[in-house]
Amino acid sequence: MTFGEVLLWNELKQKRMLGYDFDRQRPIDNFIVDFYCKDLQLAIEVDGNSHNSDEAKIKDGVRQKRLESLGVKFLRFDDEDMKKQMASVVKEIEFWIRKEVSSSEEEIELDKMIKPIQEI
Repeated sequence: MTFGEVLLWNELKQKRMLGYDFDRQRPIDNFIVDFYCKDLQLAIEVDGNSHNSDEAKIKDGVRQKRLESLGVKFLRFDDEDMKKQMASVVKEIEFWIRKEVSSSEEEIELDKMIKPIQEI
C-alpha cells in the first residue's frame, strides 16, 4: 500500500466512514480494487504515479468499465490528494454515500407507493 492508501485506510477501516464496512485490496472478478464497500457496491481507487502513463490509463479504463458492468461504482482520487487534502477527500466520499443512500431510499419509498396503486 502507498502512503496515501494507508492514510485513506485509516479513515475507512472499522466502519469509520458513516458506519459502512470497507475492505482493502478486495478482489472482484479478475481485478483487485484498493477499497471496496459491498453494501454500497463502491470501489475507491487511489491512483499514484504508476497510473499516469497512457498505457496505465487505458488499462484502468478497461478495468473500470468491466467492473461497472458488474454494478460496481467508482470514486477515484490522486495519491497526492490523500497527503495534502484528506479532509476534502473524506467529505467527497461522505457526500457520495449520503447522495447514494438518499437516492436508494427514495426509490424504495416510490416502489412502496406504486405497488398498492398497481394492485387496485
